[in-house]
Amino acid sequence: MSPGQVRTDVLVGLTADEVAERVATGRTNDVPARASRSVAEIVRANVFTRFNAIVGVLFVIILVIGPIQDGLFGFVIIINTLIGIVQELRAKQTLERLAVIGEARPRVRRDGASVDLPPNGVVLDDVIELGPGDQVVVDGVVLASEGLELDESLLTGESDPVHKQVGDQVLSGSFVTVGTGAQQATKVGREAYAAKLAEEASRFTLVESELRSGISRILKIVTYLMVPAAALIIWSQLRTEGTDVDDAVRGMVAALVPMVPEGLVLLTSIAFAVGVIRLGRRQCLVQELPAIEGLARVDVVCADKTGTLTENGMRLARVEPFGERDGLPPLSGPLGALAAADPRPNASLAAVAEAYESPGWTVSATAPFSSARKWSGASFNGNGNWVLGAPDVLLPEGSAERAEAERVGASGLRVLLLGRSDGAVDAVTAPGTVEPVALVILEQRVRPEAADTLAYFAEQRVEVKVISGDNAVSVGAVAASLHLPQAEAPVDARRLPDDRAELAGALEHGTVFGRVTPGQKRSMVGALQSRGHTVAMTGDGVNDVLALKDADIGVAMGSGSPATRAVAQIVLLDNSFATLPHVVAEGRRVIGNIERVANLFLAKTVYSVLLAILIGLAAVPFPFLPRHLTLIGSLTIGIPAFFLALAPNTERARPGFVRRVLRLAAPSGVIAGVATVVTYLVARSDDTATAVQQSTAAVVTLYLIATWVLVVVARPFEWWKIVLVAASLAAFCYALFLPVLFGQAFWQLDPGDTSTMVLAVVVAVVGAALVEVAARIDRRLEPSPATA
Repeated sequence: MSPGQVRTDVLVGLTADEVAERVATGRTNDVPARASRSVAEIVRANVFTRFNAIVGVLFVIILVIGPIQDGLFGFVIIINTLIGIVQELRAKQTLERLAVIGEARPRVRRDGASVDLPPNGVVLDDVIELGPGDQVVVDGVVLASEGLELDESLLTGESDPVHKQVGDQVLSGSFVTVGTGAQQATKVGREAYAAKLAEEASRFTLVESELRSGISRILKIVTYLMVPAAALIIWSQLRTEGTDVDDAVRGMVAALVPMVPEGLVLLTSIAFAVGVIRLGRRQCLVQELPAIEGLARVDVVCADKTGTLTENGMRLARVEPFGERDGLPPLSGPLGALAAADPRPNASLAAVAEAYESPGWTVSATAPFSSARKWSGASFNGNGNWVLGAPDVLLPEGSAERAEAERVGASGLRVLLLGRSDGAVDAVTAPGTVEPVALVILEQRVRPEAADTLAYFAEQRVEVKVISGDNAVSVGAVAASLHLPQAEAPVDARRLPDDRAELAGALEHGTVFGRVTPGQKRSMVGALQSRGHTVAMTGDGVNDVLALKDADIGVAMGSGSPATRAVAQIVLLDNSFATLPHVVAEGRRVIGNIERVANLFLAKTVYSVLLAILIGLAAVPFPFLPRHLTLIGSLTIGIPAFFLALAPNTERARPGFVRRVLRLAAPSGVIAGVATVVTYLVARSDDTATAVQQSTAAVVTLYLIATWVLVVVARPFEWWKIVLVAASLAAFCYALFLPVLFGQAFWQLDPGDTSTMVLAVVVAVVGAALVEVAARIDRRLEPSPATA
């Protein structure tokens, strides 16, 4: 079939019998787009980890040599692993349910009628209708084309639309920017590129991020330290008089278990998963978990006006003709004809169509609206060539009509020019010379939640840049009505420099930009990123896709084009700009809290390594049983960290996670480790104290200092944090002083020697004071919010 030849014989589509035959033979597009890992993968990922393997081996050792009380850490690992599996399964269910809501639905012709189907409902040889914003879901050949242009940037990286004629090939993954047409599916299922694209776009991934890579780097170092530490402990314990092999191995296990901050990795996964579930309940689809971390780092939000600050729908306010119209046909004729000539009108033409009926004019040529040229038009047999578009594009600078359009647009109204062209609208030179006939004035309704949303971002030190293809003055008027800073000085993007450095400078000083082309939106995102900004881009139209793809976080509206939803990491299924503050807040909560609890886990790792080394060098019995460190770790880290990781947190995340955490965790761990060893060695010199009482003194010192680290990390205090610390102290006192079930005997503690208890408390107070000094130094080293 040669280009330009319309295949009218197949445009009716397949019959029901033909579809059934293809389904029976497996020629379908039924490729499951995985919204998450499978159940088996989730279980395997949470169970078979390096840290579970290490702790599992230590648990087995305790089971062999006993007693079972010293193996409590093994049950904690089992419980935590189950929590991780359950949380991720819940996130999987939420994502899969929301992914179905947000998927593209191609329009397919069956038995001569058009039906909307899910992508996996398409079969080989199906005829699929194409219109602006539609994503091509299967590979195929063009059967009909009415000014059809496709953007293949997702496949080739080239941003220029490609004109498609009948007979041309189309690849899945591209999307329609202009015009209408139809394609026949020639490759479906795994043979089509769309299968790979959809699977990759909706996958529930845990890819690398600064947070995860930082934790992995820390844990790798810990793993390397464990082998020499184990050897040192075994060697020192066997040299101690009266210590048998079982006691030496038990001491080794007690020293190694707290070195592994396995709970930090687990809590990170839980916090991410809970974040996804919380956002899902707000009708927000998170397509990739790293988006949660990215949201916490956002400091610039680039928002389109239409669909973000204003509602998508428009209403025709009035038509203002130029000059006297005595004896001329009414304007309802060309306006109604233009609206009827476009089978898929945009919001502006849809508003015109609501006001004017079609006069029945015969169309000889059409030019669908393009965000690049900013006008549409149609040529009519016997009724001339008419265009409708941006006055500042169709009219020369300095014309009276253009000045009038800018005056009206300054009030925030959308102003279009109805004009008569001197040539056919599909000519190469179109639109040619345009005779202004009338101004078509449309009203856009400002979203009621837009003002509060912008105010939230201002409070959170997040800049908002309004980037729109509309007239700059009109966009500025809308933004100014919402009290956006510097909105009174909108910038016409056609006057912006092409150089990235100069563009970045212009973006730093402006907040409202009009007449922005799709290519410029992409350049603006890149320019802001070159200045170190973390950029979130919101959009709903095909002209936003390239910028969404390049932004650190792409946010698409659920009612937007399928192409925008395919490339965005976040999809606002309720189409509400007011959801975005919740999205940003959720990201900050997750990252801020993970950094908070990381201080607890890494402080434990530091003091555990230090205890192993110092006790090994001192060649004295290890002061702790595994159950002691289980008690301390649970009350000062494990249980509190779970609550702290899910608490509210509005602080914006900053780079340098590892450095910042170690700045507090390292000195705190060193102080706790040294203070505990000092208490133990001094207590051992007291001949009146038993070995259990000497060990109990070390337990008390370590617990009290670790509790003060918890106090420092939990600041600023709220009532529930005070209750959390008080509950920890009460539980420890129960284990230390009460000879009841799960009391002294179970934990093998004896506070009966007064001198060793006084020693433990005094050393702990000194250690807590030093931790407080370290925390205050850390706060002074932290940049102020204004410079962060």
